[in-house]
Amino acid sequence: MLRAANLSLLVLFPVSWFAPLLRAGLLPFFDLDEISVVTGLQALWEKDVALALLVTFLAIFAPYLKTIGLALVQFRLASPRLLPALHLLGRLAMADVFLIALYIVIAKGVGVGRLETAWGLYLFTACILASLAISHRTERARRPTSAR
Repeated sequence: MLRAANLSLLVLFPVSWFAPLLRAGLLPFFDLDEISVVTGLQALWEKDVALALLVTFLAIFAPYLKTIGLALVQFRLASPRLLPALHLLGRLAMADVFLIALYIVIAKGVGVGRLETAWGLYLFTACILASLAISHRTERARRPTSAR
């Protein structure tokens, strides 16, 4: 079951990258623009390349590499000694969810426009949290019974 859950993340992560994280608009009378991880990264690449590199790593590469690495461990194609590094990748991916939440709080505090969270934020957060839980359960399953 852990294997199937982990492999499902290989599909769910890309869906969450294109799903709307939030809807933002300058004035309350106009339609809101939907912002996803991908559209946010596109805008960021135009403004600040260093921050775009960091966010690209945190939002896309860290969670996906962790999921692939965990699948390799689960199917015994990689050593379980890889698990601590994969756990670190999961924590880095969670930092991205924190950054998004921080941006939402700051933007709402300014009060210039309108900002609404969308279903993609919940999907992305759920994928990260599921990945952390799957990793934790995999580590526990790999430990010898005497170490539990």
